[in-house]
Amino acid sequence: MQKIIFLIFFCFIIGFIQMAESADSSKSSSSSSAVHIVYTEKPQDEQPEAYHIRTLASVLGSEEAAKEALIYSYKTAASGFSAKLTPEQVAEISKQPGVLQVVPSRTLQLHSEPGRLH
Repeated sequence: MQKIIFLIFFCFIIGFIQMAESADSSKSSSSSSAVHIVYTEKPQDEQPEAYHIRTLASVLGSEEAAKEALIYSYKTAASGFSAKLTPEQVAEISKQPGVLQVVPSRTLQLHSEPGRLH
């Protein structure tokens, strides 16, 4: 009976360790990607979002992957898009025709409290 309890406990511990390792590996693969803003030339003969998806798909391998990675498409004041990219994808998309600049997205905090702006 003690052997059975030990075996069940052992299997539980092994399963727990495997779950923890799996969670760590998925975190590290997703943490290597970050949101970047990709500034592009203004497209001449197609809609901006279609151009942005096509540019992103050239790096990610498919239109579906591009649509998943695309966060926002900028069309008015500037031409470009924001997408979650790995460092390798940033390097590759930077070389694409029509891509002007790729920068990491940053969130800036106000130094004063809301309602106390001077």
